[in-house]
Amino acid sequence: MTDSSERQDDKLRSAVFLSPGETYHADRCEPLREAVRRGEVRLAALVRRGYPGRLMPETMLPEVSTVGFWDATGTQSWGLDWHRNEGIELTYLARGKTQFLVDQEHFTLESGHLTIARPWQRHRVGNPNVGPSRLCWLILDVGVRRPDQAWTWPDWLILSPADLRRLTTLLSHNEQSVWRANDEIGACFERMAALVQTKSPLNVQTRLRLYINELFISLRELLEEEKVTLDPHLTSTQRTVELFLNGLPQHLEHLWTLPEMAEQCGLSGSAFTQYCRRITNLTPTQYLIHCRVEAVKRLLAGSPDLSITDIAFACGFQSSQYLATVFHQKTGRSPRAWREAPTKGELSLRAKTDRQNLQQQ
Repeated sequence: MTDSSERQDDKLRSAVFLSPGETYHADRCEPLREAVRRGEVRLAALVRRGYPGRLMPETMLPEVSTVGFWDATGTQSWGLDWHRNEGIELTYLARGKTQFLVDQEHFTLESGHLTIARPWQRHRVGNPNVGPSRLCWLILDVGVRRPDQAWTWPDWLILSPADLRRLTTLLSHNEQSVWRANDEIGACFERMAALVQTKSPLNVQTRLRLYINELFISLRELLEEEKVTLDPHLTSTQRTVELFLNGLPQHLEHLWTLPEMAEQCGLSGSAFTQYCRRITNLTPTQYLIHCRVEAVKRLLAGSPDLSITDIAFACGFQSSQYLATVFHQKTGRSPRAWREAPTKGELSLRAKTDRQNLQQQ
């Protein structure tokens, strides 16, 4: 990657791409890659940016991250865990059934279902494993990582400027993720699936471009026909800050500074502080400490084998001594005393934690 592309990547990185080692970094489908190696599933895809499949030539449709399909027959031992992608992700289930989860919603996908996942939407396929299924997909990078950023469509799309503006509104002002595809959308995906199996990708570039254009034309028409409810708040700066704050508890081990948190939302420190106070009635530092203390409580309740020092580091405290100081300020007790002599309310929290652990097993 060149210096200029690294700068572009920095510009696009957001709260959902917090660190390269995190699960919520742009997904690279490692479980799918391993399933292909084991012979569990057939995969055909044209790709870039590390996705499994055959690498596309550098100049070929550069905004396409991956286009392809899998065909999984029989019982599967893999699934795609929680992740986000760096582009708008469209999938079409041509055959079979599988589980699909997005944010707080859980769906059983059946033949003919279409899914739409925006870059900031956390989702998974399989719960935990995928079902026997033929799934087609396209991930197109439109230059956004946060809801409040302006979408930049590829210049090879033939939709009129007015149609592209309308399509952007339909996709960004609503976040419904599962739809019943029409015949035209299904046909587009199957045509693309046939093309990605070619031995020479450049020979099918024109047709692939044509079918992607047809797909987005049909998608705009489908969303118009469905008369989707639009909510402009979904693309507001406040929504971006809300998403960052909602995701912060999953990244507490990072030693956050105010400038870093603000940068994740594309804001100055003072503007980020104003939004944070509006949403939580706390400053960013106060909210971060609140999240860390609540996480400590959950680990004290649900992870008796973890030492207090381990819990301190896992929740972003640089030492057990600093954790003890902050925890006492917030609860009036030390972490050890809290763990050894819980109150009635804390026992309720522990029971809730136990139930959540059982549900995840």
